[in-house]
Amino acid sequence: MKDALSTPAGSLDGALPARRRPAEGSARKLFEHALLLVARQHGGAPETAAAAQAELTQWRQANALHEAAAQAALRAWSATEASALRETVARPAAGSAPHARRTRRQILAAFGGLGAAVLVAGGARWFWRQPVLELALRTSRGQRIAHPLPDGSRLDLAARTAVEVAYFRDRREVRLAGGEIRCEVAHDPARPFFVNTEWGRVRVLGTVFSVSARDGRMHVAVAQGRVAVWVGQGPDDGRAPDIELGAGTAVDVGAQGLGPRAAVRPGDVGAWRQGWLAFYDTPLPEAVARWNDYLDRPMELADEPALRGLRLTGSFPLRDPATFLASLPSVLPVRVERTGSGAALIRPRR
Repeated sequence: MKDALSTPAGSLDGALPARRRPAEGSARKLFEHALLLVARQHGGAPETAAAAQAELTQWRQANALHEAAAQAALRAWSATEASALRETVARPAAGSAPHARRTRRQILAAFGGLGAAVLVAGGARWFWRQPVLELALRTSRGQRIAHPLPDGSRLDLAARTAVEVAYFRDRREVRLAGGEIRCEVAHDPARPFFVNTEWGRVRVLGTVFSVSARDGRMHVAVAQGRVAVWVGQGPDDGRAPDIELGAGTAVDVGAQGLGPRAAVRPGDVGAWRQGWLAFYDTPLPEAVARWNDYLDRPMELADEPALRGLRLTGSFPLRDPATFLASLPSVLPVRVERTGSGAALIRPRR
């Protein structure tokens, strides 16, 4: 099993490179460049407009920052009377840098008093909304990683987990696509910390907690502090949280809405970090799936309705799945067989 908890702090094993945003001057230049291309689409000869449109399309596809700059430029153009530019925006000949600079100045000047406002109130608003850091993290079967974040927070990822991290100037966002994470969040009232899943949204109120997204639901468990939980969209729609959780409590959120508040041992929140799997009234199919996240030879569960309603409570060492299999018939009405390939097959007890 590959375990990045034993790697040096800050290891990027399992991480895509972080993307830091450019300085405000660079963002302003992107906005101006996009505005120039938009202007050329609306002036000059048809071939000039077609070439500008093709160039803008390709430029927008380069990355999300270009796309955001292009959208800001299109909004600025639509909001401004720019007909005076139509005879000045023909694409300059190659190597005509002075003419290019003059054209850029003409375009910006044509916005009149609105020009500065577009760049400050429009471009700066766009710039403010851009992430200052983006990071993608993922783990494969049997892999766990611990990743420090630049504000002093830390994310731990269980096996087969995928997250995207985006830090903005006014908030911190983590998108959990699947798997499970444990978060230690640095206190920063000016930038609240959110975790989003398909089923709901969690806002940190200063805490250590875990969130999982699997089997059609989100599970939130708190080890320290408090979190607020929303079903679905979350705080952007103005609703109060559907529930607040303190240390030692947990809740499920799924297609049927919010489940009941449940008790958990704080030490079991993210217990896989210490090499344990902890189950609290967990459906047997989910428990087997969690084991299989770490096993080279997955366990198999017979396709029997009687097994789907069984639930399991207990803690088991990840290094010893044989102990789990040996103890299973003593706590649930099941038997364990070996298939021809040697895999463990769990069946109902007859």
